[in-house]
Amino acid sequence: MRRETVDGVVLYRFEELRHTRHLTQGVFTRLGGVSTGPFAELNLGHTVGDDVSAVEENHRRSLGALGLSVRDVVTPYLIHGARVGVATRADLGTGYADTDALVSNEPGVALFCRFADCVPVAFYDSDRRAVGIAHTGWRGVVAGVLEATVHTMVDRFGSDPTHMWAGVGPAIGPCCFEVGADVAECISQSCPQGSDVVEHHSGRTTVDLPKAVGAQLVEAGIRNVEQSGLCTACRVDEFFSHRAERGRTGRFGMVLGLKS
Repeated sequence: MRRETVDGVVLYRFEELRHTRHLTQGVFTRLGGVSTGPFAELNLGHTVGDDVSAVEENHRRSLGALGLSVRDVVTPYLIHGARVGVATRADLGTGYADTDALVSNEPGVALFCRFADCVPVAFYDSDRRAVGIAHTGWRGVVAGVLEATVHTMVDRFGSDPTHMWAGVGPAIGPCCFEVGADVAECISQSCPQGSDVVEHHSGRTTVDLPKAVGAQLVEAGIRNVEQSGLCTACRVDEFFSHRAERGRTGRFGMVLGLKS
């Protein structure tokens, strides 16, 4: 991914999509906002305990850096499951309840999701001009949210997974994602055989969640997968991390949409 600063807002863009002129895309950091304390600076989460007026100003700044406003985006209200919503222009400025992924093929619809360790996954089908975003924590990996997102794009837009691209954004890395044996087993069983996403060392069990996501994307038929390689827990200077900051933190956002 490539790091940029736009009007004081620090964000990253996927390299594969950087020159695709009809797309709006960006993964925000925590830099460039007005929130203070554990939510400093660019917190985009309304439900974490931050001042509402600060969060609204952060939305104005972050989305404005991409030429958007809150009226131009559709967002899911997450439950760590596998429900996929199909967003249209009628949904602009609103949210999808109990949803962890959104897809769209309508120009002028920007998909917007928030994260703080869970894996942001972007989907793009250049043939059908369709996009998607999935929020993928370990529960989403187990629930099959990535497969559900791909299947929805196939069913609704006629996408061919072998012609699609997927981008794996900043998320907690294997260096920091220590889990219990039961969670590790659930994740391992949800990935293709031989994925090797679990490691055991010195009495600790860790999981490579971005690698698990990549393995599931390939299993779903997507061959072109871009990994950011950025660990949110290691980089709390740039990203919010629920684990590293012990639950008292904000949320950064990812946007992907077709321009009007």
